[in-house]
Amino acid sequence: MACKSIPFLYLLTVLMAKTGVDATIGVNWGRESAQRLIPSQVVDLLLQNGVKEARVYTSRTDLLQAFGGSGIGLMLSVNDLSILQDYHECMTWVQSRMPYFNVSSVRRIYVGNNPFVMGLLNNRAGLKENMDAMYNLQKALNDADWGHQIKVVVTHSSSQLKPNITKPSEAEFRDEIKPELSETLRFLEQNNAPFVVDMIPPVDLLIYKMDTSFAFVGESTQVIKDVNGAIYTNIFEFMYDAYVWALIKLKAPKIKVIVGQVGWPTDGYSGGNASTVERFFKGLLPYVSSNKGTPLRPGAPIDTFVHALTDENKMPNDIMRHWGIYHSNGKPKFKIDLMGLGRDIYPSSAKGIMRMPERWCVFNGNQTDYPMVQKQFEHACKNSDCSSLNPGGSCSDIGPNQSVSFAFNMYFQFKFQDENACSFNGLSIITVENPSTPKCMFPIEVVRGQQENYVKPTPKAKGYHQSPNCVVSLFLLSLLGAFFWN
Repeated sequence: MACKSIPFLYLLTVLMAKTGVDATIGVNWGRESAQRLIPSQVVDLLLQNGVKEARVYTSRTDLLQAFGGSGIGLMLSVNDLSILQDYHECMTWVQSRMPYFNVSSVRRIYVGNNPFVMGLLNNRAGLKENMDAMYNLQKALNDADWGHQIKVVVTHSSSQLKPNITKPSEAEFRDEIKPELSETLRFLEQNNAPFVVDMIPPVDLLIYKMDTSFAFVGESTQVIKDVNGAIYTNIFEFMYDAYVWALIKLKAPKIKVIVGQVGWPTDGYSGGNASTVERFFKGLLPYVSSNKGTPLRPGAPIDTFVHALTDENKMPNDIMRHWGIYHSNGKPKFKIDLMGLGRDIYPSSAKGIMRMPERWCVFNGNQTDYPMVQKQFEHACKNSDCSSLNPGGSCSDIGPNQSVSFAFNMYFQFKFQDENACSFNGLSIITVENPSTPKCMFPIEVVRGQQENYVKPTPKAKGYHQSPNCVVSLFLLSLLGAFFWN
C-alpha cells in the first residue's frame, strides 16, 4: 500500500468507530481438566453472574442442549478439521447442529487453533487446510440460511505482527502471512464477520519491553505517545490499536475487532497469582463496559472475552493450566465483576458441587531409596498437575518432602481418591490431616461428574485448544520469572 493512502484510511477508521452498540463481556470455558463442571452448572453460573456470551472449545450436542433457552450467546469451536474437509462435509456438520442454532443462540464458530502460526512456521499446507475449512463452513451456513446469524472466524495473536514496535502506528503483519491474511480479511468483510484477536498481557509486556504497571488500566507509570496525539497508558489499548493499524495497512480499516480471549494465570510462575489477576480485571472490565474505545477507535465498543471460567489442569503445558476464575469445586479464586460495573465482589459460586471426603495422599518420609522417591514423584507429576511447584508458583517453597506429598496428592485427587492411586511403591499414606500451608493448598477435588463423557481429539484434529494461543507464548512465559514480581 502506498504510504499516502494511510491518512485517509486512518480517518475512515476513526469516523467509523462510534456505533451506538454496547460492548459485550463474555467468558471462555474449556474442559481440559480431570474434574469438570457439567454444562448445566456452567450455564447456571454464567446466568448468576450476568454473563451474556460464552465461548466453548467444542461443538458437542450435549453442550448445545445445556445452553438451549438460556439466552446466552454461544461461540462454538471446531478443532478437528478432518470433519470439515470439503463443502459437503461442512454441510453435513451444519445440518447436524441446525436444531440447536436458534435455541442455543449460536453466534460464531471458531475453526482450528490460531492457524496463522502454521504460516509463520512455514506449514503452508496446514494453513491452507484451515482456511479452506473456514470458507467451506461459512458457505454451508450461508446456503442453509444461517449465515446472517452465525459467522465463522479464526483467532489471531501478536506473533503475527512484526517485532520491535514501540508504538501502535508501527504495527504491521509479517510478510510471510500477508497473502493468506489479506484473503482472510476479504472473506471476513464479505460475511460481516469480526477479526478476533487473543491478548496475553504478560507476554506482550515482555515482548515490547513495557513497565509492569502498563498492564493495569488506570495505574500505569508509563506513557506512550503516538501519531495524531494518541496517548497510551495500558497494554490493552496499545495492542488493540496495534492490530487496527496493521489492518489499515492491509486495506481493512473498517473491520470490527473483538478480543477473543484476555486473561492472566493465577499460578505456575512468579507473576501468576490471584491478587494480580484481580487487579488486572478490576481495571480492564469497567473500561470495556464504558465503551470508551481507544485512541484510534474512540467510542467503539470492544467485545471482550475473559479467559477463562475454570482452570484446566490437563492442558499439555504447565503455564496453560491456571487461567480460571474458579477452582474445580466451583469456588471463585478472586474478586471480579463480570458485568463490568466495577463492583468489589466475588462472583457467584457454582451450585450443586459435591467435594470428595477430606483426605489426602502424602509422602511417608521414607528416603532410604531416594531414586525410587524421585521416580514416583516424576510419575505422579507426569500424570497429574504439579505446575504449582514451578519456580515462583504457589507451592514452590514448601521443601522437598512436602513437594513429594503435593505430587502424590495431586495424582490421588486426579484419580478421584482411588486408594490404589495412593500406593507409590509403599512411599505414601492416606491422611485426614490437611497438609496445606498458608500459601500452598493441597486440593480436595469434587465428586466424579461428566469426566468420562468426553471425546479426545482424533489424530487429524489440531489437538488442544491453546490458552494462551501459540507455542511462542509458552516459551516467553517461561521467562517471566525474571521479569515480574517475586
